[in-house]
Order: sequence, then C-alpha cells, then structure tokens
Amino acid sequence: MSPGILGKKIGMTQVFRPDGQVVPVTLLKAGPCTVVQRKTPATDGYDAVQLGLLEYIKAQRINKPRTGHLQKAGAEGTRFLREFRLDKTNTPGSGDLKAGDQVLVGEFKPKDKVDVIGISKGRGFAGVVKRHNFRGGEGSHGSMFHRAPGSIGSSSFPSRVFPGMRMGGHMGDEQVTVRNLEVIDVDTEDNVLVVKGAVPGPNGAYVVVRRAKN
Repeated sequence: MSPGILGKKIGMTQVFRPDGQVVPVTLLKAGPCTVVQRKTPATDGYDAVQLGLLEYIKAQRINKPRTGHLQKAGAEGTRFLREFRLDKTNTPGSGDLKAGDQVLVGEFKPKDKVDVIGISKGRGFAGVVKRHNFRGGEGSHGSMFHRAPGSIGSSSFPSRVFPGMRMGGHMGDEQVTVRNLEVIDVDTEDNVLVVKGAVPGPNGAYVVVRRAKN
C-alpha cells in the first residue's frame, strides 16, 4: 500500500452527509501514478519511493536526463515527480513497492486521514495588514498611521533590524501543508478523491496527498 499519491486540485464544492449535514469539500484528481524509482538504504542511503503522476505531456517538455530516468520504469511522459520517505510509521506493505508498480486512488478509503501539500496562491507584494494581519492605526483624526507597521527596532540599541521582523513583502507562492483532512468519498472510475475542507493552491495546481501520521 502506497504512503501517498500525487494529483491535481479540481475545485471546491459541498456534499450532504446522510444526516443532512453540509460538508465543504475539495475534489482532487488523484493518480494514476507510477513508481518511478525505489530507493533503499543500501543504494541511496535512505528508504523512499518516488512516484510520478501519469498525464499527457509533450515529449519536448521533458529534458533528456529526465526522459532516460523515466524510461527505466516505463513511465514516459511523467512530469510531476515526488518522493515519499518510508519508515516504521508508514502503512504496512509500503516497502513492497517497486519500480513500475501502479498507485491508484482506490488505495484510500472514506474516513481515512490525509495531509495535502500544495503551493499557495501568489498574492504579489502585500503590506503588513494583509500579509501578517496587523491591526493598523486609527482611520481618522489625522492619525497619519493607517496601515503602517510601526516601530521595527530601536535606533540607539541594537541599531539594526532583527532577522525575521514581520514586514511587507512577497505574499503566498510557498509550500503549505494542511494536515488531517478527512476523506469523504473515493471515485475509482474517474480517479477523484474527495476530502473535507480547503486545499492550498489554485484550481489545476499539483498537490501531494500523503497518509496522515497521527
């Protein structure tokens, strides 16, 4: 059994539970995936499995070194590759995976817990109010202090700005992990995984779905 699967975000919707409760869900096009490489402590120094998402990609979009790497596992046309580390906490049987094996969405079941990893939407340059949820100053009485960050350090000592000071800058476009999302439904015919809640990234973005550790 694979420790995870690769896919794309389709979008959000809502479903009804048998008791009538409305549940917000995200649809993920999960798989099919191929095991491109099986890494072992003897050959690579650690235990992991490398998966590739099978999709239509033009041959010229993949460079020659990657093409040769994929041909060894019979996974030509695979562009999105990610590794899953294997250890004692992984699902039993994950160590039996070998190059060329298929990983399908049917390995997940409703009520399973998964972690979803994606790249958040890029927001460009943003100030401290939007980026760090600063309160800002008064909006009237001539305060001249509406959306400014305030003091960022003393002048006499330490006479510098400490690293990590929260300021305006590039917002989003970074890796985000949402943990312990519940699997609501699994559609094995269309390779769709339905998870409860929101998933980082825009529609059509690549995501990594791994089994939750807790």
